Amino acid sequence: MGNYTDKLGNRLNDLLEKNYDAEKGFKKASENAKHAGLKSYFSNKAKERYNYGHQLKSELQGFGQEPEKGGSVTGAAHRTWMEVKSWFSTDDDEAMLEEAIRGEKASVKEYKEVLSETALPSSTKQLLEQQKSEIERGLDNIKRLEDLS
Repeated sequence: MGNYTDKLGNRLNDLLEKNYDAEKGFKKASENAKHAGLKSYFSNKAKERYNYGHQLKSELQGFGQEPEKGGSVTGAAHRTWMEVKSWFSTDDDEAMLEEAIRGEKASVKEYKEVLSETALPSSTKQLLEQQKSEIERGLDNIKRLEDLS
């Protein structure tokens, strides 16, 4: 369906960076959570975002694009990392859960924006739709955890 444009490569790299940042945030939340169910949830979300990052890197490389290396190199990615750090800087389970929900909603919005703004190669569209759907399902699950905190 055509070649990757620089714009698309940049947008996917932004998603990649945000997945790296979310992974770090979820790891931190897992370390700080007191409730075993939340610890497990956050740990699984960190692994999920790690996997998303590798899938996005492979997709970018498959189309001859250079994936970001994992550090926040753009202003937007830096701001995202600052938000993630603040989300999970507390030891309060309820606050971490609320911030995780907010962050996941923001992720879904970003995925929708990338999916709607450009013609994507079918493999990229399928990957992004799959990741977005998994995040949405996770949001449904996380809402059930609110009663545990």
